[in-house]
Amino acid sequence: MAPAFLVSIIPIVLLLMFGFAILRSTLRIVPQQQSWIVERLGRFHRALAPGLNVLVPFTDRVAYRFDLREVPSEVPPQVCISLDNTTLTVDGFLYLQITDAVKAAYGSSSPMVAAMQLAQTSMRSEIGKLHLDQALSSRQLLNAAVAAAVEEAAVNWGIKVLRYEIKDITPPQEILHAMELQITAEREKRALIFRSEGQRQQQINTSEGQRQQEINIADGRKQAEILRAEGEARAIELVASATADAIRAIATAAVVEGGIEALQMQLAKSYIDQWGNLAKQGTTMIIPTDLGNIGAMVGTALQIVKGSSIASPGAPPRPSGSVPTTS
Repeated sequence: MAPAFLVSIIPIVLLLMFGFAILRSTLRIVPQQQSWIVERLGRFHRALAPGLNVLVPFTDRVAYRFDLREVPSEVPPQVCISLDNTTLTVDGFLYLQITDAVKAAYGSSSPMVAAMQLAQTSMRSEIGKLHLDQALSSRQLLNAAVAAAVEEAAVNWGIKVLRYEIKDITPPQEILHAMELQITAEREKRALIFRSEGQRQQQINTSEGQRQQEINIADGRKQAEILRAEGEARAIELVASATADAIRAIATAAVVEGGIEALQMQLAKSYIDQWGNLAKQGTTMIIPTDLGNIGAMVGTALQIVKGSSIASPGAPPRPSGSVPTTS
């Protein structure tokens, strides 16, 4: 009984399996951001959109599956030669996106590999146009040139080149060592220039300070001399004014009654005092022959006073017989 049951159920299982295979080949679910290429009897039929799709069993088949998202691809390192015959090792990343699944399927057998190969050849060509220093400092220019070259050819492959980024540009070790020496020399040169400029500015500042100091000293001396001269002039004016006042006072006193006698006594006293001071100040003196005749000296001075009194305008007349005679 058991073998008969198995014999009867085997066809049912086979039928279910065949039906499941038919259903699986008929219904296809395409994920989002993917595109599947369907061929019917070996020829292109259509591209499946994301979601549930129905195929004809045994005649339709999914030939290609493409991811429509951005795909970063690493470009292997390659040796390039610059315009000045310097070897450089360059690698980078190429960012691609499939925009037309049909062209990607039938335009090239391997569109991604073709795009990377074209990026490598374009990089070699672009670096060959530049000198070493330009190649090292023109990364953005090289990136744009390589991306434009790949974009132009990838249109027939259904691929869009989003961007290309250089990862490393590596010169030989000898060139790196020479560049380090050059950079060190340039920095030492700038340091020496800055140091000399600092010393020059310091000397200029010092000389300017000394010049200003000398100007200030000269101005101070000038002002001091001016003030000293003004002071001396003022002192001379005061002395002259005081002397004039004294002379006028003497002249006025000489014309009054008894003025000549008082003036005679004052002159005699001053004469004696001056000779006494002269004897105190030095040990050697020149003495006139008539030193003892004080009266004659006083009389001569009185005659001068009298003449001044007579010559002065508006002076009051002297009383007659007021001047005593000297012996």
